[in-house]
Amino acid sequence: MGHPALFTDLYQLTMAQAYLQSGTTGTATFSLYFRSYQPDRAYFVLGGVEDALDYLEGLRFTGDDLEYLESLDLFDEGFLRHLAGLRFTGEVRAMREGSIFFAGEPVVEVTAPVIEAQIVETCLLNQVNLQTILATKASRVVHAARGKTLVDFAARRTQGAEASNKLARVAYMVGFAGTSNVLAGKTYGIPVFGTMAHSFIEAFQSEEEAFRAYARSFPGTSTFLVDTYDTPGGVEKAAAVASAMASEGHSLQAIRLDSGDLLDLAVRARGILDLAGHPGVRIFASGGLDEFEVDRLLREGAPIDGFGVGTKVGVSQDAPWSDCTYKLVEYDGRPTLKLSTDKATLPSPKQVYRFLDRQGRYERDSIALASEQPPPGGSPMLREAMDGGRRVAEREPLEETRRRFAGEFERIPDGLRALRPAVEYEVVTSDELSKLARSVAAEVRERELA
Repeated sequence: MGHPALFTDLYQLTMAQAYLQSGTTGTATFSLYFRSYQPDRAYFVLGGVEDALDYLEGLRFTGDDLEYLESLDLFDEGFLRHLAGLRFTGEVRAMREGSIFFAGEPVVEVTAPVIEAQIVETCLLNQVNLQTILATKASRVVHAARGKTLVDFAARRTQGAEASNKLARVAYMVGFAGTSNVLAGKTYGIPVFGTMAHSFIEAFQSEEEAFRAYARSFPGTSTFLVDTYDTPGGVEKAAAVASAMASEGHSLQAIRLDSGDLLDLAVRARGILDLAGHPGVRIFASGGLDEFEVDRLLREGAPIDGFGVGTKVGVSQDAPWSDCTYKLVEYDGRPTLKLSTDKATLPSPKQVYRFLDRQGRYERDSIALASEQPPPGGSPMLREAMDGGRRVAEREPLEETRRRFAGEFERIPDGLRALRPAVEYEVVTSDELSKLARSVAAEVRERELA
């Protein structure tokens, strides 16, 4: 990915110089995890891991980077020389992109010389946090849509071009049909979709003339936007043009509703189209949609075949942030932890084991020490992703991730997939991990608080 090494917080670099000058350069392990759920959520969908691995493989400080750091008058020559040769040489264990996981579970663990592992914190959190938030939001829309077509329309309202591209990718990963974002389509091989804007309609002398012009240019792929002036009237004009297209051997694909009472308008539009002999013309809806509105429309019987979902998903409107963190859990072979109020951590490298019930659905997870023997029936979630600073496998094709996610999503208990879940998934810590945490906490209290 394109992030430079300077995409880091200043204190990562000041700590790194202090590490170097004090001789504190041993191997460290950091755990990345989400402390708690966002509103109305009982699971997460992991995104950003593949981009994080790309970043680690390409970590370099350029000459320009070093010149800028020197200009700050904070860093000495020896430290800048160290940065000039710095590469990521460590190991990474991570859950797979698209994995479903739960609060408190480490999803990425980085083991490397402490300066390397420290400097990369900012970018790793940035990539995993954003893409996990967006993937989780998009998965909820997929669940609400009950198999209806979904297209990402959010590019114009996301917080920047990169966020738009990442949304398009993770939305496709969790089941969207594609995106309106052409760059994302090219970058990730995602299908691209588009209709027309109100400006196109307004530029012509009449709505019907605009429809006819568009149909001439795209006789096999046209979707008409029908709400510029009066929606029922727009549907009638669309039906008339559809009849003209049919006489020439072409078909209108769909109409799009973008405002007003979508339930009432969809019912009326379906009636107009069917009466005109066009039952195959689909109805596509957009305009301020999220999982709750999509769910309401379908529960109330709206004859809508697909949805363009934009702003509220693109910014995860109801849950735009998460408590994602990256914490030191071991240094130079010594287990470490925090005792901070409401932010205490668990020590040592860990593994997450997942247990399934007799129907093959998720039953519970266990967070254990990485060094423990695997529990009977538990499947390990963290896999080796990097060794010696290099990936152990090629980046997984997006289509493969999409297929695997679909299968895994079916394994989530229905209560957890609900838009307002009333249950929480069981995640426990193993006896050995709990015992170690108590021991290390007691040692810290004795040393620091006596």
